[in-house]
Amino acid sequence: MDTKKLGVWGSTGSIGTQTLEVVREFPDKFKVNVLTAGRNADLLISQAKEFKPKHVVIADEALYSTVKTELEGLNIEVHAGISALEEIAKSDDFDIMVAALVGAVGLKPTLAAIQNGKNIALANKETLVVAGELVTQLAKENQVKLLPVDSEHSAIFQCLNASSVDNAIEKVILTASGGPFLGRKRSELVSITPEQAKKHPNWTMGAKISIDSASMMNKGLEVIEAKWLFDLSIDQIDVIVHPQSIVHSLVQFEDSSLLAQLGLPDMKVPILYALSYPERWKTSFERFNFLDYPSLIFLKPDMEVFKNLKLAFQAIEYGGNMPAILNAANEIAVSAFLDKKISFLGMSDLIEDVMHLVDLNHNTDLENYLESDTLSRKTAWELIGKNNY
Repeated sequence: MDTKKLGVWGSTGSIGTQTLEVVREFPDKFKVNVLTAGRNADLLISQAKEFKPKHVVIADEALYSTVKTELEGLNIEVHAGISALEEIAKSDDFDIMVAALVGAVGLKPTLAAIQNGKNIALANKETLVVAGELVTQLAKENQVKLLPVDSEHSAIFQCLNASSVDNAIEKVILTASGGPFLGRKRSELVSITPEQAKKHPNWTMGAKISIDSASMMNKGLEVIEAKWLFDLSIDQIDVIVHPQSIVHSLVQFEDSSLLAQLGLPDMKVPILYALSYPERWKTSFERFNFLDYPSLIFLKPDMEVFKNLKLAFQAIEYGGNMPAILNAANEIAVSAFLDKKISFLGMSDLIEDVMHLVDLNHNTDLENYLESDTLSRKTAWELIGKNNY
């Protein structure tokens, strides 16, 4: 098999670093040709010295000279700025983009790679949340595979690949861990701190996705992503809380059969499946033992306490630019919460207010999505300045 040339957009984040762990497991099967980071110059430099890619991008232009100086003489092209993330995606120096940037900043580079005919190992769920209809249409036109990296969507993808029946999906069931505050009442969440919210019981993740998991917005974004990845209607998507994070998701078929994908909570497994697809490769990863988990628990999600999940379903029902509005408002809400400008419960209140204030429209062009994103962020910050969330 030919060596696969990888580009890792967001190489210093949780998914990016675990992707590079997978590469270390299979050094003969991958060549890393693109590494990008936002501000973590030190880790980016260390990665570049180890993997010697053709291109390195540091989004923060103030750090360009630091990265450039450290990589002098290694025959690595160093680029800087947000626009460089998109420009390198237009190159032919990679076969697969690992889209692991956090937030809506991942949309333009991913679109550029799709239009360049490159397959996408998609970890940046916001890309499909913000512009799912546009992204999936372009993927079809350019015969590009969108290979899910999220553990839940990878589970569904694996279940579908295990079935020989086409178009027989009755529904998919996304599992949610419930995060660190499972079972809490709203009154018990009033004084939650960012430090508490970042402590996920099962997964090791970055700050933003950890907060999203604690508020269940992460699951809401995954519901929207599942709609576009698997061409589903809203009534074909269910969510169930599964605290152990062993069953990663399920597919129910029209004959009533259920297929589930199980395993220990380890993101390297879905990352590898996206990169090795359609093959499975033998790994040294830890194996699951049923005797360690004599009982598995499943619970109904509480969408009154965790309103973000309800808001995500509402965004799908509205359609158009509403998922983009939801996502932008959430990114501002999480940022403000991490900076202790708003409360944990205030995040969902802020998102709901932005969804009511920004006009709904059903244009599917990129300009509309980006305008909706910008306006929603502006509206969110204005509301934070005027109100006590």
